Amino acid sequence: MKFLKKESVIKDNIISTNIKDNITKKVTDFYKISPFPNYKSNDNKATILEKGDKNLLAEQFKKFIGYNKNVLEVGCGTGQLSIYFSLGTNNNVVGLDPTIESLQLASKFTKDNKIENISFVNADIFEDVLKDEFFDFIWCNGVLHHTDNPYEAFRCIIPNLKKGGYIFVGLYNKFGRFRTKFRKYIYKLFGKKVLIKFDPVLRKIPDNSQDKINAWIKDQYTHPVESTHTFDEILKWFKLNNIEFINSIPESSPFNVSQKNFFEKNHEATFIERILQQLIMIFSSFGGEGGLFIFIGKKKN
Repeated sequence: MKFLKKESVIKDNIISTNIKDNITKKVTDFYKISPFPNYKSNDNKATILEKGDKNLLAEQFKKFIGYNKNVLEVGCGTGQLSIYFSLGTNNNVVGLDPTIESLQLASKFTKDNKIENISFVNADIFEDVLKDEFFDFIWCNGVLHHTDNPYEAFRCIIPNLKKGGYIFVGLYNKFGRFRTKFRKYIYKLFGKKVLIKFDPVLRKIPDNSQDKINAWIKDQYTHPVESTHTFDEILKWFKLNNIEFINSIPESSPFNVSQKNFFEKNHEATFIERILQQLIMIFSSFGGEGGLFIFIGKKKN
């Protein structure tokens, strides 16, 4: 495999390495029991495309990638988004995840549906297994905050990005996560029935979709490793690693004109504006639905 630094064991289109980190093993044990997102029995190429097209960020990201590019998803889980990025393109897509059980689901789907422009790597984010400056795009959404050292995890994937390449990073926000932390206490004290009344995502899920309800509860309220971060913290990460800030979601200032293209250059805003925007997250849909915020950056030449 041309994206690997050295040859590794390959079985069922999964490249395997030896995962040693104890915190990573704790996370893999969690997803071993609760694959996220799981597949339905009727899932096929069409349903994966439909799901992806409904995700505005994923749809824009795929269009922005274009064709004949090398794309890496770090923390791909069961691979559904990586598969979405590969469908209908000639891009070379790689999904990396430490949980072999999740990757086995991904590999089976690609084999059953004859998808050939995608590979999966079973590795820890801290392992140096991928070639430097190989990927044009890196997607790492909802992953770094589930490691014991999020900044070090971020620093480990930057060498894999080409100069001029784009990175998409999603993390729990310290302000935006406030309501979720409150709901965790609700869940511990009163259980699922009461939690549903307080969680806007759960309220939208039909009662007969218990698998979806349980998957959301496990991911949001029982995960063994979690951290929260601020806009300024991630801006610092970018500057320390030669990454130019392009945009954020929500935007860095509440006074910015909303952009339809998330990959257009925006300004960082002032410290006060960034704090104000994060305070607004507590009461907005961002805070209601988990408190995730996105930073998009470009590696400087």
